[in-house]
Amino acid sequence: MACFTVPAAEAIITTIAEQIIKSRENKKALSGAVSTKADSEQNSKISFSTKLGWLNKLLWGGSALLAFEHVWHGEVVPFFPFLTAVENGETSEMLHEMATTGVCMALIVTAVWGIMVGVVSLIEKSSENKNKASSINAAGSVV
Repeated sequence: MACFTVPAAEAIITTIAEQIIKSRENKKALSGAVSTKADSEQNSKISFSTKLGWLNKLLWGGSALLAFEHVWHGEVVPFFPFLTAVENGETSEMLHEMATTGVCMALIVTAVWGIMVGVVSLIEKSSENKNKASSINAAGSVV
């Protein structure tokens, strides 16, 4: 009925958070030039705002598909009150579906995103370790 509204609400919140974080990252990047090798390595990593953008895309896409599905089945209509459950007096059922199915979907999408970010972090660390090893080898040291 209205389970898509929960991931959509999370998407709104994370979109705002992404914009705030992105502006802070841009201010930080503009405030100082890269001065050390550690800073340049930090810049080669994927920014958190980009990773949060992945979550936004997952949430917005899933919400849009679910909303379309609900429109297709006549559960969402283009006139007030927009949700047929409210019009038919099934508000408690709708709220129950939002609290169970909607929250579950939002949590699963967020968990999948968390796994994605974890895998990317492992790849970044692996790449960083390879770069350190190659720079040590290039300096003539034995690894």
